[in-house]
Amino acid sequence: MRWFEIALVVLTLSSGIIWLLDRLFLARRRAERAGLLEPKEPVLVDYAKAFFPVLAVVLCLRSFVAEPFRIPSSSMMPTLLIGDFILVNKFAYGLRLPINNRKFLDLGEPARGDVVVFHPPQHPEQDWIKRVVGLPGDTVAYRDDTVYLNGQPLRYDPRGRYVGRGRGADASGAKLLTEQLPGRPHPVLERDDLPYFIQGEGEWTVPAGHYFVMGDNRDNSEDSRFWGFLPEADLRGKAFLIWMHWDGSAGGVDFDRIGSRIP
Repeated sequence: MRWFEIALVVLTLSSGIIWLLDRLFLARRRAERAGLLEPKEPVLVDYAKAFFPVLAVVLCLRSFVAEPFRIPSSSMMPTLLIGDFILVNKFAYGLRLPINNRKFLDLGEPARGDVVVFHPPQHPEQDWIKRVVGLPGDTVAYRDDTVYLNGQPLRYDPRGRYVGRGRGADASGAKLLTEQLPGRPHPVLERDDLPYFIQGEGEWTVPAGHYFVMGDNRDNSEDSRFWGFLPEADLRGKAFLIWMHWDGSAGGVDFDRIGSRIP
């Protein structure tokens, strides 16, 4: 989505500059040359005046209020499915400039359990989504399919076996559990038919200004267990709503998911 953001900024600035130059200088010159005749407005100016307000509103909404994203992978199943279209709150953790993502107004920090969109350190041009498990200063461990938070194991309530469909059908048969993360219980998937070594076991202490993030699909998520901590500067916003779901291999639109809040 970085290319779209760059294009939107460039088009907004270009149309705004053309509109401003015309208002301050060019329109007056055309009127002087035309005399008593109605001056003809150049096509470029006409387009700039028509599109600048629309582009400016879209840029402001997308940069500072809410931005849409599409879920391309299964790492957050069962919370988020492939084909979910979500909205991300862009001011929950502070206002940031478009393109460079630099914060210029601090409004808050991620809470434990928040589902966040971010630029991963190893792929800064991409947008990823995971759940915040560890806050700065926390010690997080992952052993035997269990998260330990500051030395205490989280409780897992079994909910049977997961039944996937469409592009997520390969997750069928995984254990569906409710992970009792303090303040934010949420569903997770665990596979008992995969090799032990891919689980990403270990123990980590989260440094200041960073977060430990994990996918809810614990055996199919490239997260902090493998690439380290998420810097606060790489945050994009907080995911809060599914506004559309489309999976052509599962019949297209799933109306039951539209309007669902993200736990």
